[in-house]
Amino acid sequence: MVAIEVALRSADATVGESEARAAPALTEIPVDGLPIARDVRTVFQGGTFLLLLLGGLYFAAEIVLPIVLACVLMLVLQPLMRILARWYVPRGMAALGIIVMLFGSFAGLSAALSGPAVTWTQKLPDGIPKLQERLKFLSKPIAAFQKLALRAEGLAPGAVESKPVAVQVEGTGLSARLLSGTRNLASGLLVTVLVLFFLLISGEMFLRRLVEILPTFKNKRQAVDISNQIESDISAYLLTITLMNAAVGIATGAAVALTGLGDPLLWGTIAFLLNFVPILGPMIAVVIFLVAGLLSIEPLWLAFVPAGLYLGIHIIEGETITPMLLARRFTINPVLVIVSLVFWYWMWGVPGAILATPMLAITKIVCDRIESLTPFGHFIEG
Repeated sequence: MVAIEVALRSADATVGESEARAAPALTEIPVDGLPIARDVRTVFQGGTFLLLLLGGLYFAAEIVLPIVLACVLMLVLQPLMRILARWYVPRGMAALGIIVMLFGSFAGLSAALSGPAVTWTQKLPDGIPKLQERLKFLSKPIAAFQKLALRAEGLAPGAVESKPVAVQVEGTGLSARLLSGTRNLASGLLVTVLVLFFLLISGEMFLRRLVEILPTFKNKRQAVDISNQIESDISAYLLTITLMNAAVGIATGAAVALTGLGDPLLWGTIAFLLNFVPILGPMIAVVIFLVAGLLSIEPLWLAFVPAGLYLGIHIIEGETITPMLLARRFTINPVLVIVSLVFWYWMWGVPGAILATPMLAITKIVCDRIESLTPFGHFIEG
């Protein structure tokens, strides 16, 4: 990256003046004070291309998702690769060591948590009657709500009397689905590791080739600026989020241990992982802690404490500390964050929900630095 910037600065003096003389003046002719598109066909073609691209991403998720995940991980790990390069560590050895350390830690953590996770999974079927008994005080409000819903349905125009429908229960094929999911996860993980390894080895090769083929100095400088900003902002965002989620996990593990829930490492890891999914992740975590408390803690009021403590920790982190740390780098419209989260969850599942915010931030960075897309960048801004 440094070599590319030095080359661009040396070319700035000779190319800049000639481009300034050759560049035609662009004028916008507004109608009623609002800018209009110069060519409606171009806008239509761009929208059609976007729809086709999203359709391709949906149907090719099995191969596209691991590549996107590898690219995002590369943005985070690239600064570490530069540090190792300054210590004269060969790029192949450095990339291999980083990948082994990263995925080895995940494998070790998964092995450590497999026992407690299986124990709690086995408790759940037998604990459903206990949950129903302890939540019996909610039966009357739920019954009243159902009665009100039935009355509203009866008052609706065109309402007809519902008749019972015979339902045939068939086998769910759970084992086949689990086997298929495990196979897809293993293949996706392998693709991610391979692509990440070669991305780390290649370094800035793709950026160099892009700079070489761009026609003007302005385009070359723009490409380097976008690449620098994406790497800086996304790596800072993911590093900050990871550290804050780790703090949430540690605090949650300590809190649930004090309440007598047990297995603090398991609950701290659940809080750490779910906190990567904005809004939906913490909501799921609250339900999990509530169910675990009702199954394990006898006093009813104390059974709600683990979920309450986690919710308090999340509010302190998510509404105060993390926004304050990221305010200078990221100002994204929260409504668009929610829409992006729901959309990419529908497209790619949980990994899509985790990647939704970084991809939205990358989109804003690119739009802010391309003149024709500046309005979209301003629309995304919070």
